[in-house]
Amino acid sequence: MKGRGGGWVVVQFVLMAAVVAAGFVPPHWPGGAHEVLSVVGVVLAIAGGAVAVWSGRALGRALTPFPRPVAAGLVTTGPFAVVRHPIYLGGLGLFGGYSLFTSIPALVLTGALVALWAGKIRVEERLLADVYDAYPAYCERVRRRMIPFVY
Repeated sequence: MKGRGGGWVVVQFVLMAAVVAAGFVPPHWPGGAHEVLSVVGVVLAIAGGAVAVWSGRALGRALTPFPRPVAAGLVTTGPFAVVRHPIYLGGLGLFGGYSLFTSIPALVLTGALVALWAGKIRVEERLLADVYDAYPAYCERVRRRMIPFVY
């Protein structure tokens, strides 16, 4: 893992586990809000999971949890034509939706996870530019890193 960005991966998976565990910890959403947030959360989690799976399938052999890319070709189609890091978008939907379904502490930790991913994305993009000459042009075409129209 050394030299591939293993620290990012360890912290990422620890935070993912913490989000899931926090779903069982109070305070939970208040009564009236819980019903609405549960529906929104389930829909968001399912959509996020679908985006993550679609993105992983689009990457194929290039899929890795590490920031250092696998030199298996630059993927720029499918979900990668919308944002440069759609797996993180899917993760945001999945964990954000889960958090809306479960508890406030889970949502706070999801925010920490997204902040970690924002940092990891910056490292990944430097490494991708080192491996793929076409990466800067791709970044010009696909302006958003993770969230369409936002980031």
